Amino acid sequence: MPERGTSPARALLIRAGLAALLLVFSTLLVYFDRDAYIDQTGGDGVDLIDALYYSTVTMSTTGYGDIAPLLPHARIINALVVTPLRVLFLVLLVGTAIEVLATEGRRIFIDARWRKRMRNHVVLVGYGTKGRAAAATMRRNGIAMEKVVVIDGNATALQDANNDGLASIKGDGTRRDILRRAEISRAREIIITLDRDDSAILATLTVRQLNPSAHVVVAVREHENVSLLRQSGADSVVTSSDAVGRLLGLSAVNPSVGTVIEDLLSSGEGLEIAERQVTAEEVGRAPAEVTDVRVLAVVRNQTLRRYYDPSVAQLETGDRLVVVRRSSSDIVTDSLPKERTKPSSDDAGW
Repeated sequence: MPERGTSPARALLIRAGLAALLLVFSTLLVYFDRDAYIDQTGGDGVDLIDALYYSTVTMSTTGYGDIAPLLPHARIINALVVTPLRVLFLVLLVGTAIEVLATEGRRIFIDARWRKRMRNHVVLVGYGTKGRAAAATMRRNGIAMEKVVVIDGNATALQDANNDGLASIKGDGTRRDILRRAEISRAREIIITLDRDDSAILATLTVRQLNPSAHVVVAVREHENVSLLRQSGADSVVTSSDAVGRLLGLSAVNPSVGTVIEDLLSSGEGLEIAERQVTAEEVGRAPAEVTDVRVLAVVRNQTLRRYYDPSVAQLETGDRLVVVRRSSSDIVTDSLPKERTKPSSDDAGW
């Protein structure tokens, strides 16, 4: 998304100020060399007002011709100094003014078009390490990247988001005006991955006020802030420090268990956790009878039930399965044709 920097009015005022400085410089240049100019109308010489008048009509290319350089050096100064100043003056007042207005018009057009088509999208507040990993996971699970918008105050993070094909808005994710620019009230999913827990709590409160129905997932550093985030309206809270600590402990006590969990958390190879709809062939079966994957839980009527729960002893139409499966990238790699290697001269038949 176009970044909102200096307002058009401020940009125009800055350029008008620069043009005024050029006009003052030209006026002083003519005034200090006033004896080299002739006033063909009054015939009383050139004073400061005449110098200002001459610079104004010259810079604006009006050129009445009543005041003109008379001596050769004054004409050379006009050719080598005043003429470039005139061009720069016109560029500042006309060219850049058109550019500023065109840029603002383009931003308004893109904003309006983006807001018109943004429904049931994902808002990702914060694009650090956790935010990038969340976006990559959504991409691998089929979430369209044009339905994801990033909010971050860091220009480098926004550039990374743009390079990853995501729309981005520069600003503080705790501010209402920034969240409204991301159409937060129409979002389906909101992921908050800020560096500070207090900022995450404030962002969650603001998000929940603007969108009471969206599913809000928040990353938090300290476990004692989990309850505060849930009271603030977060549906899911992920404690990063506790998760890393548990993984470190498991890797130290049971290295194999730690390796498997790390494999599940990483993506792109090995094992991965996913959620999918139950198929017609699987309806009526037990979770353990599902082939090709391992069922961990069943989501029925928006309630998560473990695979050993008696209420899900038989799968029903409409159930969703939380499964462990082989990474899709590994499946694609195995499906590619293997490169044939040239047998050595010792092989039979060569």
